[in-house]
Amino acid sequence: MKVVALVSGGKDSCYAMMKSIQYGHEIVALANLMPADDSVDELDSFMYQTVGHQIIVSYAECMGLPLFRRRIQGSTRHQTLNYKTTPGDEVEDMFILLNEVKRQIPSITAVSSGAIASDYQRLRVESVCSRLGLVSLAYLWKQDQSLLLQEMITNGILAITVKVAAIGLDPAKHLGKEIAFLTAHLHKLKELYGINVCGEGGEYETLTLDCPLFVNARIVLDEFQTVLHSPGSIASVGVIHPLAFHLENKDTVISLDNDKASDSSLEKKGSVFVVQGDFPQRSQATCQSNSETTNLVEVRDDRIYISKTKKDNIFSICCWLQDSCKTSAGSHEDLAVVLKHIESQLAGYGFGWEHVLYIHLYIADMNEFATVNETYVRFITQEKCPFGVPSRSTIELPLLQASLGRAYIEVLVANDNSKNVLHVQSISSWAPSCIGPYSQATLHKEILHMAGQLGLDPPTMMLCNGGPSAELEQALGNSEAVANVFNCSVSTSAIVLTIYCSADTPLPERLKIQEKQDSFLKQMRLLQLDKGSKCKILDPIFLYVLVPDLPKRAFVEVKPILFVPEDAETAVTSVQNPSSFTVANRWGFQHAQWHDSCIQKCVVSGKICAIILSITENIVVKICSESLGVNDEDVDHQNSVSKGHMERVLRFCVYLLDKVIMENGFSWEDTMNLRTYFPTASGIPLETLSLALKNAMNELAEMDQRVQVGKEPIYNIVPVLAAGSSAASMNNIITCELFARKS
Repeated sequence: MKVVALVSGGKDSCYAMMKSIQYGHEIVALANLMPADDSVDELDSFMYQTVGHQIIVSYAECMGLPLFRRRIQGSTRHQTLNYKTTPGDEVEDMFILLNEVKRQIPSITAVSSGAIASDYQRLRVESVCSRLGLVSLAYLWKQDQSLLLQEMITNGILAITVKVAAIGLDPAKHLGKEIAFLTAHLHKLKELYGINVCGEGGEYETLTLDCPLFVNARIVLDEFQTVLHSPGSIASVGVIHPLAFHLENKDTVISLDNDKASDSSLEKKGSVFVVQGDFPQRSQATCQSNSETTNLVEVRDDRIYISKTKKDNIFSICCWLQDSCKTSAGSHEDLAVVLKHIESQLAGYGFGWEHVLYIHLYIADMNEFATVNETYVRFITQEKCPFGVPSRSTIELPLLQASLGRAYIEVLVANDNSKNVLHVQSISSWAPSCIGPYSQATLHKEILHMAGQLGLDPPTMMLCNGGPSAELEQALGNSEAVANVFNCSVSTSAIVLTIYCSADTPLPERLKIQEKQDSFLKQMRLLQLDKGSKCKILDPIFLYVLVPDLPKRAFVEVKPILFVPEDAETAVTSVQNPSSFTVANRWGFQHAQWHDSCIQKCVVSGKICAIILSITENIVVKICSESLGVNDEDVDHQNSVSKGHMERVLRFCVYLLDKVIMENGFSWEDTMNLRTYFPTASGIPLETLSLALKNAMNELAEMDQRVQVGKEPIYNIVPVLAAGSSAASMNNIITCELFARKS
């Protein structure tokens, strides 16, 4: 991509440019924001570094690139973390500046910035980029600062301190010093006082005088004045005010006086443009896109199916269409109908998209992903979700084979806005970016719902090489990076790990995926122990699902759910096989040892109960042989999944789920979601499954008054190619996934 680089003069913005070039981008312009008054060195701003701004004009000459500058007219008016367009705010100066750069150089598609740890700055850059249709590049984001500082020095960044403002940094001793000279001292201060060695906490600021990008000249600071603020305090603040400097050409010397420098002297190799103007009128595009959502194809109510769990404070709503392939123009049209219907359902409960934590987006054809996404972003916008956009997983399912419509949606809804959303739109080396209204992860009441992760190389956003097992390792690594932001690890905090495998993944590669998953989690768990982690360790339960296709033609997508306790001492139990527990017999079923082989469960005492119930053909035979009172070998395996047998199987599923729920102190009212996966190749009509499951739940409610059945079913049925508890044995006839939590 062609990139305009935001430059403050500091080491970070310069190194960010170098990293952008390393990853194949081209820097074609520079952009800088400076104080309205040249005599002012520093503004009271959380957003911009301005110390040394008098010298930035020379960057155009040093790099041979056009430099666009704007004097900051605004101030800090919108102080909350998530920025909203606010006239008069200093962020709007950046919008005006970059808007002009884009106007003059239309080929620019990305913006580089040096953000390392500040969400405040990153979110504002991303907001401006989103409004201008530009991609944010933040290749230093979340990098280890000690390693990063050494990288900068090793790779030729020559920068001096122009501000110090931390205990242990003395303006008389440490101003004007090269960062290479101060490295050891900065690491000592980190050990003593916990400072950020890259100065991310405002401990110090730098000015880059030379780097490999300065192909024409380097900067020499001839004379400066030290300006002190709060002298004599524990952490005196001092800044450098440049008085004179010159450019040292790589061949000859060009002298420049700070007071006499002019744009005309730089025109030979780099022009400087001063950007003025007021904030333009807000675009009406949002209003137009909202109105577009009402222009939908009419769909008969009897073709729209809804399921909803009964929990009051957090519940799931699922919506799908019955057989729309004959009338639908495509997945995007079906998706618009489904989203509109869910929007109506939410409104009926007094909620909106801002209450949605997570969205499962199932579509019939991944080739239509682009148009599907366009429809999605018409409904779910950052403006509608001021507390953060939902996390999302997108999967292709065999919907048409199951006589369903081309789009199928499940949303997880909370009745409060206490969620903590991680939404990084910048491309970085940290984890894959989410450019648009879908986030990396959403934490709500100790449960971290993570977006589906592909095996993408974060800085390039390309699938990694090496096949399915390499993609799985990368996807787990990406998940771990996201988990680390919430001070947890996939290896110790995962409750459920769902791994979607593309049908293009050969069976031998699926076996390698299983091995890679086991080795990765073991390695990460040991790493957590080496770090001295005191977190309680969970043994996650696993669900492997074979699907026709995944985004970007990936082989693997990983979807973790993690437990992030507010109290580190929370009691945690994780049990793979349930112990025997006496419950009332249902439909004549009595506990047998082989029942345990059907169940995986992960329980956080008094908080969470997650269950995966796997019914293989052998289990079907056992269930049916018990009901017939015959031996296993006497049952016709070929016809073991008849309609009558399926009714018996689903009663068994409900019986066993009920048993596990009750024996762990939970109830059906605690259910957040209940999915029933079935392979379309089994030939079982979805209507047959749905009716049998509905009858089983109704019969359970008649037997147990504690079980309440409402108008909508609490389950949703998901057609897949195959599913199982391991990559090697995705051969279940029925798979049930239940997640329950106490309020």
